Amino acid sequence: MFTGIIEGLGTVKSLTRAGGGVRLRVEADFTIDKISLGDSIAVSGACLTVVDFQNNLFEADIAPETLSKTTLGQTKVGDRVNLELALRLSDRLGGHLVSGHVDGIGKVRAIRPLANATLFTFEVPDALSRYIIVKGSIAVDGISLTVNACERASFEVSIIPHTAEMTTMGFKKVGDPVNIETDMIGKYVERFTRHFDTRHKNEESSIDEIMLTKTGFM
Repeated sequence: MFTGIIEGLGTVKSLTRAGGGVRLRVEADFTIDKISLGDSIAVSGACLTVVDFQNNLFEADIAPETLSKTTLGQTKVGDRVNLELALRLSDRLGGHLVSGHVDGIGKVRAIRPLANATLFTFEVPDALSRYIIVKGSIAVDGISLTVNACERASFEVSIIPHTAEMTTMGFKKVGDPVNIETDMIGKYVERFTRHFDTRHKNEESSIDEIMLTKTGFM
């Protein structure tokens, strides 16, 4: 589990094909001596497992599923990536709960300055936009951001100078792909309500005004 608060950047040093997967080697710009073999680390929002490390270099295997669902399938040697070590239960939750399980790939549609910030508009598939709400949380390349506005196939966020400096957002151009992870709470709520509707579609619902009042929802 992660928070979407990027700890620093890294540089892709090598990509080695292994069957249908890839062994990724990254050099972090910051000290990562607290990691151990088997630890999770988010690379531009994708949760990977550390299989080897030395000083500020670490290696991780990328499975075919991850290559197909994230921008890691398009990564090249020399690319810069966002890095975040896994959340500890004693840490402050500065962003929002991010699983590192990328839902899909979006694309930068527009970039424009506004006062001291930069507004980014991203295109997303309809399958993802259904989980995006105004003032909701979203992870873009692993960065925890707040949605300013959203439409059926796009959403907008505001990037402050600090975020642009500390993450790959400062390098993004129109047309660049990004990893998108929507808020997990919305996905669970949809799953639960669909399951309830399927099981009880021919039954009288037990959810009514009386039940909601007793349970404190009204």
